[in-house]
Amino acid sequence: MPTVASLRSNLIPLICAFVWVPGIVGAQQGVVPLQRDMLIELERDASLMESRTHTGLKPVIESRADLTNVLGYRRDTTKHYYWVTEKVLRDHLLEIKGDGFRLCLDPLFEFQYGTELVDRTEYAEGRDFYANTRGVRVKGDLGKVSFHTMFHETQTVVPGYLYRIASLEGVLPGHGRVKFEPKNVLDVGWSQSVVAYEPVPWLNVQLGQSRHFVGHGYRSMLLSDHAPDAPHLKFSALMLKGRLQYTTWHSKLTHRLRPEDRLPTGDASESLFYWSRARFNHLSADLGRVQLGLFEATMFRNLDPQGMRPFDALELNPLIGLNTAVNGFDGTYKTLVGADLRVKLVDKAYVYGQWASDKPGERMAWQAGLRIFDLLWPDLHVQLEYNAADPFMYQHVPVRQAYVHAGLPLAHPMGAYFTEAVAIVEQGYRRFRLQGKVNLAHYNRDRTTEENHGSDPLKPDILVTGELGPVAQRLTFLDINGSYLVNPVSNLRLMAGYLHRDLVGAADSQQSGYLYIALRTGLFNRYYDL
Repeated sequence: MPTVASLRSNLIPLICAFVWVPGIVGAQQGVVPLQRDMLIELERDASLMESRTHTGLKPVIESRADLTNVLGYRRDTTKHYYWVTEKVLRDHLLEIKGDGFRLCLDPLFEFQYGTELVDRTEYAEGRDFYANTRGVRVKGDLGKVSFHTMFHETQTVVPGYLYRIASLEGVLPGHGRVKFEPKNVLDVGWSQSVVAYEPVPWLNVQLGQSRHFVGHGYRSMLLSDHAPDAPHLKFSALMLKGRLQYTTWHSKLTHRLRPEDRLPTGDASESLFYWSRARFNHLSADLGRVQLGLFEATMFRNLDPQGMRPFDALELNPLIGLNTAVNGFDGTYKTLVGADLRVKLVDKAYVYGQWASDKPGERMAWQAGLRIFDLLWPDLHVQLEYNAADPFMYQHVPVRQAYVHAGLPLAHPMGAYFTEAVAIVEQGYRRFRLQGKVNLAHYNRDRTTEENHGSDPLKPDILVTGELGPVAQRLTFLDINGSYLVNPVSNLRLMAGYLHRDLVGAADSQQSGYLYIALRTGLFNRYYDL
């Protein structure tokens, strides 16, 4: 697969040179950033009875949605009397428009400082917690082509429970691979780049490295954006006057990012990690009040102890259900199937749900939720959600075909063998926003590394019991924050908040009360509530 660097330097100018049509300006075939703030108005508009926007698969393609009210796209009519205030509060840092093209550049950054109020272990005592992120985003539209590319480089000191995850798996949830610096500082870097091309109005083709999310909820039991970006080639067709959307994509995933998971290809310190290819298929049907999605994922086995396995042509199969019919659920390949559903009750209110299984009749994961926009007055939004996963869901033998990427679950961040309730309340007023979120979860975890009760997707699909059974733990996670939107095109916000984590029965290092203030651009979701 091509690297992100080669994608930016070679594919973008090459494709643009062939498909640029002079005189066509501003055609948007790219995607809306996969970030909650950027999607909330899109979701609200899609909840209206007359809307036919397919939102069960994200990121949403720009040309298939009404972006009039969406953050980063809507027109800012505020009067600014100085050039510098326009750049800071409204516009892209650099924007070039011409006959048939548009190019925008924005800096990306986060400057955060916080303090730990609960964890008093040696790791946290007297420590300054911070994040220092620098990056840039470039996006453009050239005739039938749209593209975006962005990268982030971060040095950060995180609460102890996040540091433990990063230490075990070499990746920070919601971000990417980490390198460890002195004094427990994490160096995190990741990049994203996608080229989108619409040869005809009903077909969108994308090549790049990014994340996906299936469903209408806060979590996904099918596929979430919790794990790092992965390379993909994607085809999406919109048919039957917008009633039917079919998307299929081929991806390359990495099992884990630990030193022992590198391929034995020599003494080089940067040998490749064990990897596998995957095929994802999603069919979305809009039936008026009801939007129904069908999902299939197949994780192929491309490597074994003897080396590369013969290529399986089913990796290129774009038809949903065929891989499952051929391979079943007990073969070498990992297969997961499921459905997501949204039912509009009235304008701006809907119920939603998901069902997923990798062994139908034996185990499953499911979700049920309610979302209401403008509940009592404008910009008061409420979301309630319940998630659950049976033991051994997402596991597999061999373990390197489990439903994970870069050491993190591809679906729900908590893995399996859990229940969780989520409540989110958001109130906006002009550029101000208050948000409160609470997660109540019940974990069942292994007492020792040798035991396997089915909660960890990184263990093989084999029951290994102990004398006392799994450890039952209750998690309460509270997130309260307020923010002021400085610039809408990059979701630049000045914000302050408090994160509180209480995990009953766990060590002090797993508890946290993190108070922070930050100035950040928000173009991706951060998942710290696990």
